[in-house]
Amino acid sequence: MNRTTLSLIAVATALAAVTGFAAVSAPDPVDPTATAKTPARLPVERSSLLCPAPSTSELAETVYTSFTPAGTTGAGTGGAAELAPSAAPLTDTDPADDEKKTDEDKAKDDEAKDDEAKEPAADGADAKVKPFLALKEPGKPVSGTKKGADAPALVGAATGPLAPGWTAQQTTTVTAGDSRGLLGMTCTAPGTDFWFPGASTDKSRQDYVHLTNPDDTAAVADIALFGKEGTLKSDTGEGIPVPARSSVPVLLSTLTGEAEPNVTVHVSTRTGRVGAVVNATEEKNGGDWLAASADAAPRAVLPGIPGDATSVRLVVFAPGEDDAELKVQLAGKSGTIVPSSAAEPLNVKSGMTASLDLGDVTKGEAGAVRIGPAEGGRETPVVAALRVVRGKGDNQEVAFIPATGPVTERATVADNRAKGSTLTLTAPEKSAKVKVTASAGSGGGEQVVKTYTVKGGTTLAVTPPVPAGLKGSYALTVEPESGGPVHAARALAVTQDGVPMFTVQTLPDDRGMVSVPATKEDLSVLK
Repeated sequence: MNRTTLSLIAVATALAAVTGFAAVSAPDPVDPTATAKTPARLPVERSSLLCPAPSTSELAETVYTSFTPAGTTGAGTGGAAELAPSAAPLTDTDPADDEKKTDEDKAKDDEAKDDEAKEPAADGADAKVKPFLALKEPGKPVSGTKKGADAPALVGAATGPLAPGWTAQQTTTVTAGDSRGLLGMTCTAPGTDFWFPGASTDKSRQDYVHLTNPDDTAAVADIALFGKEGTLKSDTGEGIPVPARSSVPVLLSTLTGEAEPNVTVHVSTRTGRVGAVVNATEEKNGGDWLAASADAAPRAVLPGIPGDATSVRLVVFAPGEDDAELKVQLAGKSGTIVPSSAAEPLNVKSGMTASLDLGDVTKGEAGAVRIGPAEGGRETPVVAALRVVRGKGDNQEVAFIPATGPVTERATVADNRAKGSTLTLTAPEKSAKVKVTASAGSGGGEQVVKTYTVKGGTTLAVTPPVPAGLKGSYALTVEPESGGPVHAARALAVTQDGVPMFTVQTLPDDRGMVSVPATKEDLSVLK
């Protein structure tokens, strides 16, 4: 094998590591006499997703929706996209018994396993070893429901044409109790590093970090906590084992004796990889999932604040060695303003968590918070999230919005309903033209496509298009067509007994396509 071939393998391996879940194939052979070309854009061949255990409430009802957008041809034909309980299959037999079996016995066992894999998912113990949700084709979502407190964490992978842009949504409704509310999250890709500004160790909160390991080998994770004065002391946050194909919830208040309302959580792994997400529950305001912030950057956009939000709190953390002095703005329907509550720059000390209460900042119009260096300030990377409350008095509900990157090529969110869905599109700089596709429904219906123009510096909130003849739920896919960057979010709202329950999911780019450098010689075979 020559060095050039080795280099290509290294490039493909690096690309998979960067995406966290993508696999790509070698590009087509090129003319060895040709000059260097622009890297080819190829669809990923494999995607991985993890969904944490949804709830400990017996009143919980969780809807899972799996979807791959149509229009991107994955490598090869066929493919599969399945979500299954994370628990490793259990066996009542002694491993030594396998050595005593004849070849015919082993063949029968293999055949039985194949038949078992084809059976539909079922409740109870059998569901732990069989796929729960299987997607058959791009462009049409599939849904499944679990009730009660025993719904497990799910792990899964998509291959072939089902891999590019594969997404899964987990939406849980809890009608009573401390965790009551609408809890939604987009299932995450496994990784090795996550930041969660907006968590809490306060006595009024119960925040759990859910660590899910999709692999067949154990992972070891560290959890560090940062408050307004810096690192919170902890003797138990390091070296947390996460067994193979399992999920471990960690209560933040058990990691430290310091109670703080605004905490930044850093999850990293020493070995292996995990999916990480925070489940936050408040005594009076219900609960929701807090997803990881976008990678630290000097500027951030947090889209999807409902127009009727009664309280918005910004939480920011500077993970580097430099302090950050930030200008906080609101991009609303008519333009970008500096709210009166953010008249002074927000100072964020290195390694410390800062917060800013913005009140009912949207004043009846949906918007997005923008943060960036104050005038004369340095370009300091930060991570950020919002705590958002709707309702008043005893009828309040909380949700969280992390900073999210722009949709560079495409982004999708599943489990949209005929009523209660709102799509927000924020163009922080230049005006942008965006195509929005409403997929076919999980139970029937035809896709609908609509185009929107978002003026620079504004947020456009719309009731998204609904598929013709919709039955079930559907997915929304956002694709920028021209203009400046666009950040997107979807809010799902349900009113239950006077409580305005809601959840917000941001739409980061799906990374369904990756760049593969062109080469100057035929590397399709090993030499």
